Amino acid sequence: MVPSTATYRILDAAANRAGEGLRVVEEYARFGLNDAHLSRLLKECRHELTTALAVIPESSRLAARDTLGDVGTSIGTAAEYQRGTVLDVVRASFKRVQEALRTLEEYGKLIQPIAGSPAFAPRIEQVRYRIYTAEKLVLRTATSVERFHDRNLYLLVTGTSCLHGLETTVHAAIAAGVRIIQLREKQLADRALLEQARRLRDWTATADVLLIINDRPDIAVLAEADGVHVGQDELTVRDARQIVGPDRLIGVSTHTIDQARQAVLDGADYLGVGPTFPSGTKSFDHFAGLDFVRQVAAEITLPWFAIGGIDVTNVDSVIQAGGTRVAVSSAVCSAADPSQAAAGLVRQLRRPADSLEKPG
Repeated sequence: MVPSTATYRILDAAANRAGEGLRVVEEYARFGLNDAHLSRLLKECRHELTTALAVIPESSRLAARDTLGDVGTSIGTAAEYQRGTVLDVVRASFKRVQEALRTLEEYGKLIQPIAGSPAFAPRIEQVRYRIYTAEKLVLRTATSVERFHDRNLYLLVTGTSCLHGLETTVHAAIAAGVRIIQLREKQLADRALLEQARRLRDWTATADVLLIINDRPDIAVLAEADGVHVGQDELTVRDARQIVGPDRLIGVSTHTIDQARQAVLDGADYLGVGPTFPSGTKSFDHFAGLDFVRQVAAEITLPWFAIGGIDVTNVDSVIQAGGTRVAVSSAVCSAADPSQAAAGLVRQLRRPADSLEKPG
């Protein structure tokens, strides 16, 4: 059965709304977040939509279009013209796209498939699913950027790594400007680990310092920490999320650009990027190095921390490669004066990259 003029009119209007809304959110990812990875994802969605819509003859869409006779053009609400923030615009546009895609999918079931081509409605359905994911990624990136604002130095601590003891080192680091700390104990029994995590929670809670627990989402929940950090061989983001819930942070260690991209798609709140240099606290067979830092800086806006052997002697090269946040351990924990060491790194990270001396 050939679709009616009214059906083509509905499909045309929905196609226009979906394309317009997609362009709005793509522009935010591109110019608002400056995120090449998410911009590419949204552009791919837009092209998938365009390809799917090609099965509807343009002549039929244009013939059915009747903007002057559209009763909806004079119907509106005050809320449609009010947006408090840029993110309000983005949220509204995502909803507009999703609603339009659902309209295309339902009325598209009346479109007879072209021989040898996939059916129209299932293709639109897959674009809709991708948009649900894109909405999560764009808004989560924006939220994480806000949550990690001015948290440039990330300190990883263990009881045995701190030259002056855990409590002294943590308090000195906080006083020097450290705003995120990870408890990274590998050897402690569970009870001792939980007790240590709770002590750290007490020290960090009143100082607006985020507390992350390495590898153990259960301990993170019991200690009321802010989140958990997992590696490539530990729990997935999906599994960790089932334990820590929707509000706690999940960080992921990444060693290649493909792993970094996947961690974003998986819903990580921040990334560890490295190893950058040889480290005194962890051994690696391969160093991703500064090239990896440059790759991530070029396309990912989700907060990320360069990690691995970083200290005052080489942090400038990380900054020049595009890194604005770093994670350290021995550079502060093994320092004769942990407060001075942390303060020096904080100062360097807050300097604009173009003020640094270029290597000869």
